[in-house]
Amino acid sequence: MEKETNFDYIIIGAGAAGLMLASAMVKDDFFLNKSILLLDKDAKIANDRTWCFWEKGEGEFKSIVSKTWNNIYFGSTEFSQDYAIAPYQYKMVYGADFYRAYFDRLKDKPNISFRQEQVTSVIDEGSIVIITTDYSSYSASKVFTSSFDYKMATHQKKYPVLQQHFLGWTIKTEKPIFNPDQATYMDFSIPQKGNIRFMYILPFSKNEALVEYTLFSENRLQKEEYEEALVRYLENNLDCGTYEITETERGSIPMTAYNFREHHTKNIRYIGTAGGWAKPSTGYTFMSTAKKVPVLIEFIKTGKPLNKLSFKNRYGFYDLLFLDVLAKHNDQGHKIFESLFKSCPPQLIFKFLDEDTTLLEDFKFISACPTKPFVKALLRRI
Repeated sequence: MEKETNFDYIIIGAGAAGLMLASAMVKDDFFLNKSILLLDKDAKIANDRTWCFWEKGEGEFKSIVSKTWNNIYFGSTEFSQDYAIAPYQYKMVYGADFYRAYFDRLKDKPNISFRQEQVTSVIDEGSIVIITTDYSSYSASKVFTSSFDYKMATHQKKYPVLQQHFLGWTIKTEKPIFNPDQATYMDFSIPQKGNIRFMYILPFSKNEALVEYTLFSENRLQKEEYEEALVRYLENNLDCGTYEITETERGSIPMTAYNFREHHTKNIRYIGTAGGWAKPSTGYTFMSTAKKVPVLIEFIKTGKPLNKLSFKNRYGFYDLLFLDVLAKHNDQGHKIFESLFKSCPPQLIFKFLDEDTTLLEDFKFISACPTKPFVKALLRRI
């Protein structure tokens, strides 16, 4: 039987954005008679990443959440504190669990198929989109792609582009040194070396945790630099004694208020990180994607050109000013977070980052930031 090559919709990339979009499509009767192809170069069975987010209540991902924390710790040389974060919980989802659950949702749907192929080109010809892979060629009326390259954002100078880059080790220790109900959200009590640098810890038990060395800066480090920082922290700050590294995680997330709209076309829409769905000021993408997918689904059903959909709101301007300050004063960035956590409860910080605050709450949050650099950033943008 000849393989089908013409589809109504093609989704490139079976990560969080691609699978959430595919799942939303097959649950909606509008797409019942539409043919959908999901493409990815990988089989999507490896535990290649973790996603974290905060949330009130159980939420839609409750079946795949592997660990929750009810408390967080913020630390720096000037100020440190433990926080209870109720009614929020900080949650973690393993990549492998997410892929398994979402592919299970798709496997019995006759109108969607998955093919493991490497996409080499995507061309919008006006009435149809042509996709070439290392095995075949396809056409579709509409295409959604999560294929991202930093050049998509760094070709311009209007908006700063930082990276949230990290190396993390899951370790097992002989000594019981972790609090399993408290995540270390940020620990700045390490050398800053001219950049924003902090440690991030997700404890799974008293003897096991993911410990990540994270930076917000323009360029990544050599692998050895991350490793040396992790070793120093484990030995000097945590005094963890003997430990075993069981898993390693390394990555980079763009932090930019650049609007990716110029890359969209009438029939091609970039999604996920490639569509600017990562929260510019934090790099958190998972819940941002979960909120944007339903909006995209409703827009697809209107039949309007895909490049007409806009997610702009006032928080985008807040993010822009924040990144302007971080880019210009990267060596002092930790002081912004110190000021925020000194003055604001974590519930307000989470609510603001969820883009769910009132204007009065916006004012409270913004007032907690150092005034001078943000006023200067505002005046430069005006």
